[in-house]
Amino acid sequence: MALLSAARRLPAAALIAAAACAQAAPQASLADLSLEQLSNIEVTSISKRGQRLAEVAGSVFVIRGEDIRRSGATTIPEALRLAPNLFVARASATEYAVTARAGADLLANKLLVLIDGRTIYSPLFSGVFWEAQDLLLEDIDRIEVLSGSGGTLYGSNAFNGVINIITRASEQASGALASTSIGQDEKTAAVRYGHWADGKGYRLFAKRTVFDRSRSVAGGPVIDGANRSLVGFRLDRSDAEQQTMVRGSAFTTQAENPVAPREYQGFNLLGRHTLVGADGSRTQIQAYVERFELQRTVGFGDTLDTLDLDVQRLAAPMGNHLLVWGGGWRHQRDDADNSPSLALLPAQRVMNLGNVFVQDEWTLSHFKLTLGLKAEHNTYTGLELLPNVRGTWDVGPQQLLWAGWSRVVRTPARIDREARTGPLLVSPNFDSEVARISELGYRGQVLGTASLSAMLFHHDFDRLRSADGGPRGITFNNNYRGSLTGVEAWAELKPTASWRLQAGVVHQKPRYEAVPGTSPLALSQGNDPRTRYNLQSFWEFSRGVELYLGLRHVGTLPQPATPSYTAVDLRVGWQATRDLEVALLLRNLNGSHVEWGNTAGAAEFRRSAMLQAVWRH
Repeated sequence: MALLSAARRLPAAALIAAAACAQAAPQASLADLSLEQLSNIEVTSISKRGQRLAEVAGSVFVIRGEDIRRSGATTIPEALRLAPNLFVARASATEYAVTARAGADLLANKLLVLIDGRTIYSPLFSGVFWEAQDLLLEDIDRIEVLSGSGGTLYGSNAFNGVINIITRASEQASGALASTSIGQDEKTAAVRYGHWADGKGYRLFAKRTVFDRSRSVAGGPVIDGANRSLVGFRLDRSDAEQQTMVRGSAFTTQAENPVAPREYQGFNLLGRHTLVGADGSRTQIQAYVERFELQRTVGFGDTLDTLDLDVQRLAAPMGNHLLVWGGGWRHQRDDADNSPSLALLPAQRVMNLGNVFVQDEWTLSHFKLTLGLKAEHNTYTGLELLPNVRGTWDVGPQQLLWAGWSRVVRTPARIDREARTGPLLVSPNFDSEVARISELGYRGQVLGTASLSAMLFHHDFDRLRSADGGPRGITFNNNYRGSLTGVEAWAELKPTASWRLQAGVVHQKPRYEAVPGTSPLALSQGNDPRTRYNLQSFWEFSRGVELYLGLRHVGTLPQPATPSYTAVDLRVGWQATRDLEVALLLRNLNGSHVEWGNTAGAAEFRRSAMLQAVWRH
């Protein structure tokens, strides 16, 4: 971690000065894409192959890297707010609840998140430590957000959806870049240098972020300050027949907490090789290793080592059939540093996860039928079958109807089966949670200047986690069931060539109940609003000057009870010179609000201002 220590000592001015020695690279155009170009964006999350967004049979929203830049987002969760089919709630300076459709919690455990194909969820609780995750946001090409099941292609923890973060190849990030953001509550400095020539290239990057303490509803400071450092690299080599990518990073995060400070640190190294056949076939082999450490000054700690291997094959078209198949194996060793207040028994656990999948897309005139199945074997529950059926119908030019049905599971985490704390006993009988998901959707262009995506969904839940009391104590079991019914819709409108509007709405109704004959203790199944909506405006209103205006409304949260709120953000960006972009970001213009909790000690997010500068050469 010596390199991380050096990065922590780099002030913003030094980062900018370091980049100033690099050679020139042209500034990307600020001009926006047409609706037709947006519909032709290639996505991979729904079928694990390149596919036009307009043809996707699923609830997929794409956050482009350009939109992240224009919005002024400085962290991954803040960038995720751009997706209308995600719910993002900020609980402290660095803690977020992120989910699709249902199950919102600071320890949300039903959403799969990937960065360049590397899974970042923790088998400790089947969720993501968002306060430990960071990227150079300028390096993000796009974020594909799939709400609904992704189990057939991505496995057991793609229960409510998949967030697939894809970074730029070295060819797209050559030259030098230095950026800094200075605000009332957050300060960031980053530097990157890349080179590309003759089909091969690299980039190196470093980033340092400091989060000041939040203010509580009562007006005092919340003990939630943090600092985060990241360094990394990416190597790429490509030609018409093959592409090779190697990517690695190391990080450390120190975060305050009222109970005990936390420190996260770790590293990862990922390699991927892709062969492209002249017949349209494609073979991809990927492997990564990772270490993730969680340490508390007082109390529980954990170290997770992961080795993951994955093979995927897109066969050459066979008549009107397109076949994708593959498999993978993940080996993990988890070592818990137990404390008197929290222990995992046994303290050391080796976990293996193996899978094979196949998916066939059959085209017949204006219809496409996709059948898929993943067979997955895990350490806790053995074999799990994850089927998927999807169909599309081209009802006219730029008009698509689609429907889908799938079964997905959330397999046990270590917390579910092996945690021992206070009255909670080890729960060896905890089984996989199950969802059966039905969807019906439309995607198309209307009136020539607008695009619309809308879908109805219904989830049937079975064997949801419960906490049950007994004579010896409390155990986790599967004595809840329920359903979730709702609608998701978003639209995009281009009134002029330089002005783009986005609007989205989600309305849903969850229902949970105890399995007949059981009496589980109260246990939240998630803290989800019934209704939320957003509106975003991206406008380049004069040469070199652009304006972003974002409005979001989130309805009341039931548990912990949190009032509804509306937030308005504004960013004004100016291309001051060929190489330098400066911006002013104003958040929560309409006043303070709480996003998670209702106590006097809950973090309240106030009006704030941030100056941003990005230098590219």
